[in-house]
Amino acid sequence: MKTFTFSRAADTDSALHTLAQPGTRALAGGTNLVDLMRRGVERPDGIVDITSLPLSDVAELPDGSIRIGTTVRNSTLAAHPLIRERYPLLSRALLSGASGQIRNMATVGGNLLQRTRCLYFMDVESGVGCNKREPGSGCGARGGFQRDAAIFGASDQCIAVHPSDMAVALAALDAVVEVQSTTGIRRVPIGDLHRLPGDMPQLDTTLDPGELIIAVELPPAISARSTYRKVRDRASFAFALVSVAAVLVIEDGQITAAQIALGGVASQPWRAREAERALIGAEPTRDGFRRAADAELAAAEGLPGNMFKIELARRTLVSVLAELAAEESER
Repeated sequence: MKTFTFSRAADTDSALHTLAQPGTRALAGGTNLVDLMRRGVERPDGIVDITSLPLSDVAELPDGSIRIGTTVRNSTLAAHPLIRERYPLLSRALLSGASGQIRNMATVGGNLLQRTRCLYFMDVESGVGCNKREPGSGCGARGGFQRDAAIFGASDQCIAVHPSDMAVALAALDAVVEVQSTTGIRRVPIGDLHRLPGDMPQLDTTLDPGELIIAVELPPAISARSTYRKVRDRASFAFALVSVAAVLVIEDGQITAAQIALGGVASQPWRAREAERALIGAEPTRDGFRRAADAELAAAEGLPGNMFKIELARRTLVSVLAELAAEESER
């Protein structure tokens, strides 16, 4: 492991000034960063511990929105009464991630910024190229193991997927991420936080150097049915092959609102805009759900090793929507 400096931030201002130094990273739960440092994937010059900062609250704002501090633990957020009652899909997404021990350590900000688990990104020793880890070295997955690879938004440079469950739920909920640096605060819609690889796959997000996520804000909850479903190789401690976060509003036999995001299919939570458009005004039937899924997946591009993901995403999306429609009919 590379030698690095370490400091504990006394307050947010001191944390931001430390982060402004080139090569410095923030540490909270450390469940991703420390692991990547051990492997030699991440090699920061400095670490600033932000766990003592006053960023660990979940609070309701006057307009009914919910503000979540960046150092709130995943297990705490999943169990919070406001989240369980108003945003059940977020609670389910959090509980489907990793293991209980890791959820007790992992934080909201760290979850959003966790890096891909692509085998070639994680493997420093073999010498196989990874443009995300070492720009210009090639994409080992292109000619190698592709089972976990993206079916949306990939490029010749990278086919890795984002691993977060929580981020997929936040994308469906239209969350806003608040970031701060020494120059001020800005608000980033969750859909604008993560990048597609393009020709710069080493850049996972649109954050500037020195910026720190300080909170995530959820808009006021709507009266709707919602859920999160994760399809994976085993029931615990496994990343999604495909996941679906969905919010559905049905009034007088018609779908009046739909918010859908897919996970495990792109380098960012994939907002299913085509499926949403196909659903609005439609009757909540399986045929309608299939048409919506087909509309979204028309743009999907599989590789020999992950072509199954397209059909898996189609079936999972249809099943989730049918489940929500059935719950609504039983009200």
